[in-house]
Amino acid sequence: MSTMQQVAKKAGVSKATVSRVLSGKGYVSEATKQQVFQAIEEAGYRPNLLARNLASSKSQCIGLVVTNTLYNGSYFNELLSQAARKLEANGRQLILVDGKHSAAEEQQAIQFLLDLRCDAIILYPRFLSVDALDLIVEQHKQPIMVVNRKLRKHQSHCICCDHQGSSYLATRYLLEHGHRQIAFISGSLDSPTAIERLNGYRQALSSHSIAFQPLLVAEGKWSAASGAVAAEALLATQHPFSALIASNDDMAIGAIKALNAADIKVPEQVSVLGFDNIPNAPFLNPALSSVKDPVSDMINEVINRLIAMLDGGYLSKENIFLSDLIIRDSVIDGPFMRPA
Repeated sequence: MSTMQQVAKKAGVSKATVSRVLSGKGYVSEATKQQVFQAIEEAGYRPNLLARNLASSKSQCIGLVVTNTLYNGSYFNELLSQAARKLEANGRQLILVDGKHSAAEEQQAIQFLLDLRCDAIILYPRFLSVDALDLIVEQHKQPIMVVNRKLRKHQSHCICCDHQGSSYLATRYLLEHGHRQIAFISGSLDSPTAIERLNGYRQALSSHSIAFQPLLVAEGKWSAASGAVAAEALLATQHPFSALIASNDDMAIGAIKALNAADIKVPEQVSVLGFDNIPNAPFLNPALSSVKDPVSDMINEVINRLIAMLDGGYLSKENIFLSDLIIRDSVIDGPFMRPA
């Protein structure tokens, strides 16, 4: 492997000149820069990135911590692809690190990115508490943005979606269109998003003076298979329902399969509504109604804020994003709205 000294010898300059060219610090004529770059290419020299980061205090890298349970599905695909495109447009590199299965492992992932001298970090936490996240923001000089969690002390460092509000609106839509018995499949209840969506459902029932019925709620694990199992559990209670909300589209798809297997027609007998608006939702039979979270808008705002913190510029005050309810063929009016 070539060394900086060998590059300097090939370019006919000092090692210090090569260092200045690589770090971008200090004056070097354009002609000398070209000599050095040509020597680097010919020698196959690859500088030690960590050493360069230590020397320059800038890596042009932004870290992203996400637990691996989110890696499957369109939500994460949109989040990751939008983050990568946005950072590329701003001349930065994205480094993804797995937050794994606990708050301690999320902390370790953050420290890993700090050790790499990332200029800033984006956190999509699942296990760290709000108090712990506020403390992390306070303790580090690198800008840190938290996605999908509302901080108490550092609201300019968080961007989140109103999951409770969007679930409330989805449930209210069904209630206002004649459904009174509405089943609900939650996500895994160790997830803040799952809890907020369940709370929104309960809030909408209460606002319409409809009692919450535990028999109409089943817990899923975000997968289509778990949605099918949850729907089977709801049917096994023999408690009637004319509509079903699943906390993501994958579970809604599983629920539709279970309903079909029980000879229950969707939407004629049970309307079904999901969350995330996956790309295939319009092409299912029936086309799936869904709540669309503004994932791309949220990530754009996160990166805009990080760039503003790093380079200066306008810092938006908007940190709560609203979802869109998209009604398709899987939802029809309930029995209290249908003509006799």
